[in-house]
Amino acid sequence: MASSNLYPTAELRSADARHYLHPFTDFKALAAEGSRVMVRGEGVWIEDSDGNRYLDGMAGLWCTNVGHGRSEIADAVHDQMKELAFYNSFFKTTNAPAIRLAEKLSTLAPNGMSRAFFCGSGSEANDTILRMVRYYWSLLGKPSKDIVISRVNGYHGSTMAGASLGGMKLMHSQGGMPIPGIVHISQPYWFAEGGDLSPAEFGLLAARELEKKIDELGENRVAAFIAEPIQGAGGVIIPPETYWPEISRICAEREILLIADEVICGFGRTGKWFGSHYYNIKPDLMPIAKGLTSGYLPMGAVMVSDRVAEVVVGIGEEFFHGYTYSGHPTCAAAALANLAIIEREGLVDRVANDIGPYFQKQWLALGDHPLVGEARMVGLIGALELVPNKPSRREKFADTGKVGTICRDISFKNGLVMRATRDSMIISPPLVIKHDEADELIRRATKTLDETHHVLQAQGLMR
Repeated sequence: MASSNLYPTAELRSADARHYLHPFTDFKALAAEGSRVMVRGEGVWIEDSDGNRYLDGMAGLWCTNVGHGRSEIADAVHDQMKELAFYNSFFKTTNAPAIRLAEKLSTLAPNGMSRAFFCGSGSEANDTILRMVRYYWSLLGKPSKDIVISRVNGYHGSTMAGASLGGMKLMHSQGGMPIPGIVHISQPYWFAEGGDLSPAEFGLLAARELEKKIDELGENRVAAFIAEPIQGAGGVIIPPETYWPEISRICAEREILLIADEVICGFGRTGKWFGSHYYNIKPDLMPIAKGLTSGYLPMGAVMVSDRVAEVVVGIGEEFFHGYTYSGHPTCAAAALANLAIIEREGLVDRVANDIGPYFQKQWLALGDHPLVGEARMVGLIGALELVPNKPSRREKFADTGKVGTICRDISFKNGLVMRATRDSMIISPPLVIKHDEADELIRRATKTLDETHHVLQAQGLMR
């Protein structure tokens, strides 16, 4: 990969500050500091406009599962654009790539999910979920069954419906969220909230909050429960092994739809095609995105179980919902090429049996670092809990998020992209990461932890 600076960084930063409103950004702070301008990527590496190379430990944003710079996807997009770049799926119209993709997804999704509703992102998928769940119950003559239960600190996108379904307080502090008909229960976050309970005991306790909430609201009012198999943006919260079996039992015994948000966990991240396979979840609805195209083009979908499809297709007349870009042929072509790479290179099995175990062993060993209270990982998604007074799980840094930000900035300086959530460092590298690249990632992460520890000691933030 070339390292020469072919881009006018100062000029780009200036224009960026004047015109580009970034997502989830303090605009004034960014303008003062200046953006990092990314210009190229190859495999697990990305490069900025000053020629600095970074090991992309976040796979873009949980999505570039097949790595950067895959010519197969670019070629598929180019070929499709020359033939039919775009046409809509309204008015009794369709296109071949969208048909083939829907058919392909039905073979990969958990059993009994043979329909796909396409959209442009995970946020749009979760907007669709809310509409479809309420439509489903209204068709069954139960329009008052409209409440969706979600989890505190869950993430389901940033649109009004997506952010309302999510349980992040900072997002709810803006824009009048959550919208009516959405309530939240606690997350299965044993490290921070498990107290003196064992993980197994805490998993049951957290799951049974769903049962209590259903009883409180009335089963006749509750439409669905939505959750990520593993909470991604919330800090890679890996639930105890007792959690999902109990959640599944509750939804099965009650008249409650189960929604598994697979936007982050899908397409090999856990060592299975979907997190639902990993935890043996049998969802009624399943939003997907990110790894669907490995981020090469924006696309999302909702996988719909036969149980739900029998009602919305068999009873309904017209579902008044959709997007201009639903089933976009060029995006569908990108997705098909991406899925072909995952299958041809055996990436799901590789995460389960090769690079996953190899990387996990080294990542979990970082739990011995004096700054790390817990290291956790499933497949190629993991987190490090940074703590001030190890081994205490109760003591936290005073200014939540400050230490995480310090560590994240040091990590970038060391050429490694890790994300900070509160004071946890989270990671989700491309599934194609090689053994020597995994070794290099661990080396840079260790260096980052050492330097962060030194800074915190100098600032008196460690006990």
